[in-house]
Amino acid sequence: MMELRRRDRGGGDPDSTDNTSDKEADGDDRLGLQGDTEGECDGEKSDTPDVPLSTADTDNTPECLNKALEGLPPRWKNYWIRGVLSVAMISGFFLIIYMGPVTLMLVVMTVQIKCFQEIITIGYRVYRSYELPWFRTLSWYFLICVNYFFYGETLADYFGALVQREEPLQFLTRYHRFISFALYLAGFCMFVLSLVKKHYRLQFYMFAWTHVTLLIVVTQSHLVIQNLFEGMIWFIVPISIVICNDIMAYLFGFFFGRTPLIKLSPKKTWEGFIGGFFSTVVFGFFLAYLLSQFQYFVCPVEFNSEINRFTVECEPSEIFVMQTYTLPAVVQNILSWKTVNLYPFQIHSIFLSSFASLIGPFGGFFASGFKRAFKIKDFANTIPGHGGIMDRFDCQYLMATFTHVYIASFIRGPNPSKVLQQLMMLQPEQQLSIFHTLHSHLRKRDILPPAADQ
Repeated sequence: MMELRRRDRGGGDPDSTDNTSDKEADGDDRLGLQGDTEGECDGEKSDTPDVPLSTADTDNTPECLNKALEGLPPRWKNYWIRGVLSVAMISGFFLIIYMGPVTLMLVVMTVQIKCFQEIITIGYRVYRSYELPWFRTLSWYFLICVNYFFYGETLADYFGALVQREEPLQFLTRYHRFISFALYLAGFCMFVLSLVKKHYRLQFYMFAWTHVTLLIVVTQSHLVIQNLFEGMIWFIVPISIVICNDIMAYLFGFFFGRTPLIKLSPKKTWEGFIGGFFSTVVFGFFLAYLLSQFQYFVCPVEFNSEINRFTVECEPSEIFVMQTYTLPAVVQNILSWKTVNLYPFQIHSIFLSSFASLIGPFGGFFASGFKRAFKIKDFANTIPGHGGIMDRFDCQYLMATFTHVYIASFIRGPNPSKVLQQLMMLQPEQQLSIFHTLHSHLRKRDILPPAADQ
């Protein structure tokens, strides 16, 4: 945004001298966007913009909690506020899991919309100074378009039987990508028509702002739902280990933290980072053991068109079946054990936990850098002691992407149910041709019993 205060010196486009006006420069100055500084937003008064970007710094702690903690030092008061709200959120998470996959999908959608709103609001407070309201309107329009595209893809992939039964859905599925492109194209044209002389550069900044936000928020939330369809365990474990790492890193840092970890987030310490890592690996290992025992968590979430509801019934795959492993000789000498019984998913959980502990925090560091750039403490003040929803989910989105890539690379194989759904959407002649081809193939391999040849 520094470029908005520079005047173009020299030749070029005759209109170039209008590209940056005094009003734009004043707008940046009023918002405190003079460039990056080294101070942390929650500690230095000089980092607070004259016109606050949000109400994130407002204390919205419930009055009853404030009275109960009255008299405590600020450090311990914040500790208890974060603790009480964390317990409340974790309890709500358990309740949502109990309510089933449909509720989980709705919650993911709600979180996605709230995170998008928090990030866009920061940009809108910059853009609003120029009285050009199309930015916010187009931002929400693009959100609808992108969600339509992603959820339409999900509908075609996982609800084939339902689509085959409903003629309007067949039309929407068949031309889904064309409709999605047409909707986006309409928004693109509206943006071009909204361009105003003297504000071109800022408007293109905001256009890019919207698209980067869509990439970060909407794409990642779509991957969360894709993970959920692979089985609720692929949804619960990644989210839980990130929560565990966040809590344990905070506790280790609070009680033992002495060595700063990174300048972007001065309150983070090496003690918290290392303590969070080991705690998360242990927690993830035992959580994987617990959930692997239940069909409800390990089976893929599928839509049953006969009863019009989601089902989680299956024969558990090999990674959720107890296996016997021989321990290395060194470990045998130490523990006096030769073998150990584990679910293969427990081994996978070690890799998931390691990513959540070592790489996942960089999602939080990225968010810290973003907030420092705009001199705000939190994205919003939705959750007392925690900030906005985006403040709690900055690491979750990075974890969702890794989980999706991990499943695609090391876990997922051919899905018979998905193949069958796609076959059901073909024309009868195509289905018959596939049947004869498959029949001939199985007969050549002597897989079909003799009676099947007659």
